[in-house]
Amino acid sequence: MPRRLRGLALPAAACQEADAPSRYESLFQSLDRDGDGVVDIGELQAGLARMGLPLGRDAEEKIFDTGDTNKDGKLDFEEFSKYLKEHEKKMKLAFKTLDRNNDGKIEASEVVQSLKTLGLNISEKQAQLILESIDADGTMTVDWNEWRDYFLFNPASDIQEIIRFWKHSTGIDIGDSLTIPDEFTEEEKKSGQWWRQLLAGGIAGAVSRTSTAPLDRLKVMMQVHGSKSVNILGGFRQMVKEGGIRSLWRGNGTNVIKIAPETAVKFWAYEQYKKLLTEEGQQIRTSERFISGSLAGATAQTFIYPMEVLKTRLAVGKTGQYFGIYDCAKKILKHEGTGAFYKGYVPNLLGILPYAGIDLAVYELLKSYWLENFAEDSVNPGVMVLLGCGALSSTCGQLASYPLSLVRTRMQAQAMVGGTEQLNMMGLFRRIISKEGVPGLYRGITPNFMKVLPAVGISYVVYENMKQTLGVTQK
Repeated sequence: MPRRLRGLALPAAACQEADAPSRYESLFQSLDRDGDGVVDIGELQAGLARMGLPLGRDAEEKIFDTGDTNKDGKLDFEEFSKYLKEHEKKMKLAFKTLDRNNDGKIEASEVVQSLKTLGLNISEKQAQLILESIDADGTMTVDWNEWRDYFLFNPASDIQEIIRFWKHSTGIDIGDSLTIPDEFTEEEKKSGQWWRQLLAGGIAGAVSRTSTAPLDRLKVMMQVHGSKSVNILGGFRQMVKEGGIRSLWRGNGTNVIKIAPETAVKFWAYEQYKKLLTEEGQQIRTSERFISGSLAGATAQTFIYPMEVLKTRLAVGKTGQYFGIYDCAKKILKHEGTGAFYKGYVPNLLGILPYAGIDLAVYELLKSYWLENFAEDSVNPGVMVLLGCGALSSTCGQLASYPLSLVRTRMQAQAMVGGTEQLNMMGLFRRIISKEGVPGLYRGITPNFMKVLPAVGISYVVYENMKQTLGVTQK
């Protein structure tokens, strides 16, 4: 889910102290309510809540664990002071990174330039929104005292963590898994948050795909049978008449089963490609992120592609033709050989680049447009805006790659259509255009688009509930 730039302005009384020891003592006393000279985790959480600084359990525990050097479950004043002193040093380095002209103030233009060098492109207006959230005296610049007070209890350790207020992925799965994988910080990886988020996304994807499976099967049927397909309503009637209501979900089992291996391979491959394309310690740029994501998608598709073929065969198959995934695989192997499990692989691979590229480009364009024209007091566009951007960008990506998707599906199912010549990718393109015209390359796209909104809505609701169940920290 979107990560917002999280600032924590200290109470005025705490900020007015001139020297660090006095500030630390004042803050410590405000936390140590019983006056016993130590602060436990409960007092820290309650004290921060009184100050109007609710960090969330993970961040509060991180502060406590880092500060509690003797691990006795309590913070004394010495430990508390040492933690704040070390944290201020880190925040000072972050401040100097943004203060490019070394005048002791951060301006909007400096934020834009600094973030650009870290691979994040934002507009002047977005930079001003960031500064407004930190600026305490209304000067539209941020000095060291404002910066320090704002981030004093934020457990971020460097500038990269501070600027991570947005993420592309929302954990939303609409059944077309060519999008660029999610990114996780080192902290999320160490705390185990990453696998909980992936698991939550996987479960949400399974529920979403199952809920929209009838539309997905109708899309496949229309892609394979071309001009023989009548319309959406007629297609549903034909499927129900042939195999009953349950047949609407034919092939969905394979579609759900492949989520786990595809996600795992894509995530692992994305991390490896990022390491190859970026220098150690450098923030990944948008272009490198796109290339890494596309290569990761291609790697994952190569690994699970036989399951894509099985899904198509099961979806197109008639009642009684196959008795499950294993039976389908066994019959394909017996009658067509191992090569059949990679039919349509080339157009599938070629479709990844336009899909992922347009998806990412349109998403960033829509997000920037919203910030420029509708953002007033926040740099965080909110969940509904991000979901809308994601749905529209995914739709644009599908429009660009759909002809390749259709040809892929027909190549996967050619052997099942009686009397049909087995053609390669270019041969199929020529035959479709000659017999059905250019619209034939988009046959089945209507049910494909129809599933986007319900898929996004269902996936989001399940994803949020699963994150709560699995204890994923909101940031």
